[in-house]
Amino acid sequence: MSETIIPRHVGLILDGNRRWAKDRGLPTLEGHRKGADNLREIAEDFFNKGVSVVSAYVFSTENWKRSEKEVGYLMKLTTKFLDDFLKDAIENDVRIVVMGSRQNLSDSVLKAIEKAEKETLQNEKHTLALCLNYGGRQEIIDAVKFIIDGNIDSDCIDEPTFHQYLYGDNTIGDVDIVVRTSGEQRLSGFMTWRTVYSELMFIDKHWPDFDETDVDAVLEEYISRQRRFGS
Repeated sequence: MSETIIPRHVGLILDGNRRWAKDRGLPTLEGHRKGADNLREIAEDFFNKGVSVVSAYVFSTENWKRSEKEVGYLMKLTTKFLDDFLKDAIENDVRIVVMGSRQNLSDSVLKAIEKAEKETLQNEKHTLALCLNYGGRQEIIDAVKFIIDGNIDSDCIDEPTFHQYLYGDNTIGDVDIVVRTSGEQRLSGFMTWRTVYSELMFIDKHWPDFDETDVDAVLEEYISRQRRFGS
């Protein structure tokens, strides 16, 4: 595949972990565990095929409505994922970025985020961006607050300037293609600012079943599309 036409940034909406577990008569939490393991493998597959940035919707601001037991498990799973992936990230020049509000996150999760981001800050080849406690509208609201608090003159605000106040940083860039699993066909607030020109691809498979053949299918589908950007 030519590096000039494959997507630079692939966004993943990881849907179907609970349904995957239910279909197999397994506890819901087992579906989340399997989904986290799969994210690690799939991110590496995309990186190995030349994608620079992989972003993943791992926990939305709406997910706090789930049971206390499930939320607690997801937070522990996030901490474990960050700790486990860190070694691979350092070895393979992958920068870890966590995008979302830090409010309501436990000290253990915050410490894991700080460690992962700090120890991979200088990595440049690839980026794994985890959308944690993330909401697309909330990101825009927070950006507006940062601009107001910074006393930025309104005449100085354009799209590039506004982009600087989003979660993460400018190296994340816009999402070239968004992939959502488990048959749902909506974005649910994922990367609202960065997906205005994204290609969209919806896959029936539940996230834990998404594999390397699907990675290839995503890249081939992207290559086959003509991106017009409004022209």
